[in-house]
Amino acid sequence: MTSSPHLKTATTTPLLMGEVLLALLPVGLVSVVLFGPRALAIMGLTTAAAVAAEALYQKAAGKALTVTDGSAAVTGLLLALGMPPLVPLWVPVIGAGFAIIVVKQLYGGLGHNFMNPALTARAFLVAAWPMAMTTGWMAPFDGVTTATPLQVMKGLAQAPMAQPWELFLGLRAGSLGEVSVLALALGGGYLLWRRVIDWQIPAGFIGTVALVTWVFGGTRGLFTGDVVLHLLTGGLWLGALFMATDYVTSPVTRRGRLIMGVGGGLITALIRLWGGMPEGVTFGILLMNVATPLIDRFTVPRVFGQPKRAGKGGQGR
Repeated sequence: MTSSPHLKTATTTPLLMGEVLLALLPVGLVSVVLFGPRALAIMGLTTAAAVAAEALYQKAAGKALTVTDGSAAVTGLLLALGMPPLVPLWVPVIGAGFAIIVVKQLYGGLGHNFMNPALTARAFLVAAWPMAMTTGWMAPFDGVTTATPLQVMKGLAQAPMAQPWELFLGLRAGSLGEVSVLALALGGGYLLWRRVIDWQIPAGFIGTVALVTWVFGGTRGLFTGDVVLHLLTGGLWLGALFMATDYVTSPVTRRGRLIMGVGGGLITALIRLWGGMPEGVTFGILLMNVATPLIDRFTVPRVFGQPKRAGKGGQGR
């Protein structure tokens, strides 16, 4: 797999990461409005921990410092946006160190990691501290602990289900960055407008979740699933717009990116409908990250006319 970014323009990594941080600004602001100063503390500490982890590792390893390219800050902020509002502050800080050192730097740094660092760290935190990562939910504004809509929908908890307009605006329990579809759509729309991301992964991801949950997600037979509920809950939009579109861990061709989006959406829908966990976005994206080299192998056009390697006798075969 070739290194990131797969762009043939004058765009630099710092400019690219700056665009992503700007696109995440609406999501971050909404999370502070909904969940208060604690949301700001989680985002600030996690982002700072990611930047510090990269600087300390590179200094200890005698490598050139790259913290100014913004990639560590993006990783830290994305990880923070996947945290429950009531998570202990030390949990995402550890996750930030894991994302930067284990997932990113040990594989060679930016452009060499084969899985999304923020999502891999989140999966690690869920496995290491499941209670902290799955019970720290609170209702916006009042600070009262409650269940997420996906937990209610799956029968894992009892709570009133929010109305579609409340889900769209973010007036529900959930991770800091997943609750407001409006804010996520604004940020994702900006990235599409600026051509930082393509439409294939988000459209394939969200469209597949909508189709599969509509066909198989109902209790009254086929084609009776609540598409609106599945589209407006969980980390679908955060994952499809900001996580799955990561240059390093996504296919290089448009057809490959569409395949990744469809595959990630299918895995997400299967876990939501029949899996043991209420949400499947994280694992859907990570599994497609692993499949990316294979997708590239079958979707990148072959280059003809290159010299063949010499055989044992010195002649090309």
